[in-house]
Amino acid sequence: MKLRKEYTCPLEITHDILKGKWKTVILYQLKYYGKSSLSRLEKDIKGISQKMLLQQLNELREFGLVDKIQYEGYPLKVEYFLTADRGKKIIKALEIMQEIGQDYLNDQNKNIDAE
Repeated sequence: MKLRKEYTCPLEITHDILKGKWKTVILYQLKYYGKSSLSRLEKDIKGISQKMLLQQLNELREFGLVDKIQYEGYPLKVEYFLTADRGKKIIKALEIMQEIGQDYLNDQNKNIDAE
């Protein structure tokens, strides 16, 4: 993924890095697991294809949010994890976003119950 050459503010860069259906979900799964294999992520993220998962992981790696360890031997073993700097820092923002989403869902349920 290529970033634009000009931005109005840094928030636009962060938005471009995270945009897409799966990146925030992948980051949150890695927060939960610590380190995770590709197969575990694919199994736990409903609806994502292996091709899309690899593409999203590679983009997250490109921007320094995720990295991987590739172990020697057979069968091939690779584990993905959040980087100590940007990866773990972005989780704070995602937790706030999750809280806002939960508040919204709770409000919607209250409105449905009141009808």
